[in-house]
Amino acid sequence: MEAVTGVFATRSAAEAALQDLHKSGIASDKLTLLIPGSDDKIAEEVQTVPVDSTEQPGMGNAVGALMGGGVGFIGGSALMALVPGVGPVTALGLLGAGILGAAGATLGATAGGKIERATYEGLPEDEIFVYEDALRKGRCVVVAVPEDENSAALVRQILQRDGAESIDTAREQWWVGLRTAEQSRYTNPGRSFSEDEPFFRLGFQAAMHARNRCKEFDQVSAEMDAALEDVKRKYPGADVEEPFLQGYQRGREHYQELCDQSRKAA
Repeated sequence: MEAVTGVFATRSAAEAALQDLHKSGIASDKLTLLIPGSDDKIAEEVQTVPVDSTEQPGMGNAVGALMGGGVGFIGGSALMALVPGVGPVTALGLLGAGILGAAGATLGATAGGKIERATYEGLPEDEIFVYEDALRKGRCVVVAVPEDENSAALVRQILQRDGAESIDTAREQWWVGLRTAEQSRYTNPGRSFSEDEPFFRLGFQAAMHARNRCKEFDQVSAEMDAALEDVKRKYPGADVEEPFLQGYQRGREHYQELCDQSRKAA
């Protein structure tokens, strides 16, 4: 089952929603709260953790070193990690550990096997860049992986009632924040950015997919080609290749810029 996500302006609202989701019957290992930053003590403990990585680790090896702490119903698990392009993030619950691992956080593997089994299925790797954008803006993210569609509908209802912004809205805000700068960079003789924007954006988003980041181009070229072919099938007859490829390249550059900024700020 796919994850259902809500973005909250405040930590208190996000914590209340997490409590409500647990009370509704969602298992603790299928819930997480992602919080930007951490307390000073934990932050000191991870000063030696790299801010970016040269390759995506396996889920089991990406998380685990800083597990522990009493956080009650969420399963007694709290994790603080330095996420490439974001900085310090605190996650509650094993699901959060899996998400941070997929985002490229470089940690130890003391709890790797347990986290791998508990968190891999249903992880929204194609949405993680939206979570990261929200966290950079100081917002909190609640993620649930319900067992079936009925549970998913209940999760959506609770998140909406508790004041969450939907992941679709957060994704649109992410793009609004980038659009003007990307438009000024775009070149495709004889065509306008407004014509090509949907395909440019799809390429940009494909590059931001968690599995495509922190890799050399030859490691992701097959993924890029497959994504391009998928877009061509969805838009038969449209001139998609040039804008998609430009968007993909800009997405790679943008992610590297974010990693560079977070490294300097560390």
